[in-house]
Amino acid sequence: MGKALLVLEDGRIFTGNSWAATGITFGEAVFSTGMTGYQETLTDPSYHKQVVIMTAPHIGNTGMNLPDEESTKIWVSGFVVRNPSSIVSNWRSERSLEDDLIGQNVVGIRGVDTRALTRHLRDRGAMKVGIFSGTDLRIEEMVTQVRSSGAMSGAYLAQDVSTEKPYVVPAIGEKKFTVAALDLGIKAATPRSMAARGIEVHVLPAKTSFAEIQALNPDGVFISNGPGDPSTMNETVELVREVLSAKIPIFGICFGHQILGRALGFESYKLQFGHRGINQPVIDKITQKVEITAHNHGFAIKAPTTGTFTTVFGPGHVTHVNLNDDVVEGLALLEQPAFSVQYHPEAAAGPHDANYLFDRFVDLMAANPVGAVNA
Repeated sequence: MGKALLVLEDGRIFTGNSWAATGITFGEAVFSTGMTGYQETLTDPSYHKQVVIMTAPHIGNTGMNLPDEESTKIWVSGFVVRNPSSIVSNWRSERSLEDDLIGQNVVGIRGVDTRALTRHLRDRGAMKVGIFSGTDLRIEEMVTQVRSSGAMSGAYLAQDVSTEKPYVVPAIGEKKFTVAALDLGIKAATPRSMAARGIEVHVLPAKTSFAEIQALNPDGVFISNGPGDPSTMNETVELVREVLSAKIPIFGICFGHQILGRALGFESYKLQFGHRGINQPVIDKITQKVEITAHNHGFAIKAPTTGTFTTVFGPGHVTHVNLNDDVVEGLALLEQPAFSVQYHPEAAAGPHDANYLFDRFVDLMAANPVGAVNA
C-alpha cells in the first residue's frame, strides 16, 4: 500500500495511501454526506466526471451487490475515503467494494482526513481535483495537470451516460399508463418506482426527438437526472418546450428539474459546493411538510420562492425549498400538467419521504389525459 496524493486546483494537497486501482484520475471534487448508499452513489450516472469524497469515515462494510446498482457500471472518476472497511459483513453482499473499484479501474485514495477536506470544499467551493498514486511526478506537475483538466461548468455529459437504444420497463400488475422517460443519466430505481404504480416506462436516448416521443402516444413524459451543466442542454430544453406546448404531463427530477426550469425561462447557476447525500431537509410548500431527501446536484435554478411567476406556458410557483440555503427544490405550473423536483424521490438507499411524488405524477396523468387534450 503505497503513498497517494489528492491535489486540488487551488494547490491544497492531502496525503493518503493508494487504494482500489492505482494510477492518476481527474474530476470535480465533491463531497457526499450519506453514511449509507455508497453503492448507489458509485453507480449513479449523475456522478460522471466527479471525484467523490465520502464524509462518513467508515465505508465498505456492507459490500456490493447486483440488485442495488443504479446502472451497469461505476461512473465516478475517483473515490476518496478515510477508513475503508477491512471486512464485508452483510447477508446481501456479493463482492467487496475494493474488488469492484479495482475491477472497473477506479482510482481511489484512503487515509485522507475527509473531514478537513470537506470543510475546505465547503469554504472554497467544489473544484478540480486529481488523485495520484504509483507516479513519480513532482508536486508542481500534479497541480498543473489538475488545473488543465476539464471543468464541470460548461460540460455536456448527458450523451456519455444515456442509453444507446430505447428499452421498456414493464408495468407491475395492471398497466395504467405509458410514460416516455428521457434518459439523461437515469437511475434504475426510477423506472422501477413508476412500474410499481402500473406505469409502462419507455426509456429513451438523450437525443430522442419530439416526433419519436409522440409516436409512443405517452400519457406522460419523464425527464431524468444526469451529469453536466444544464446550460449546455439547449436541444433538450427545446424538446421540453414542445412537450409543454402539446400539454403532455411532465415530471422531472434533478437534471430534469433544471431543464424544465430553463424551458420555463429561468436561468441555471452553479452552487458553491452543491447538495449531495441523503440528509437534505426540504419543505413541501404545498403540504408544509418537511422531508429528508436524497440529493446529487451542483447546479440550481433561479426562480422566485414566494408568490407565483409568469411563463409563456402560464403561471407557476416554486413548490419546494431547501431549508439549509433556500435553494429552489421544486417547480410546478398551475394551469398545465408539469412539475419537477431537484432531488431524488426514488432514493433507493433512502430516505423515502418524497416517494409520494410518483403518486403525484400518476394523479397528474389521470387528471390530464392526453387523448382528451388532442381530441
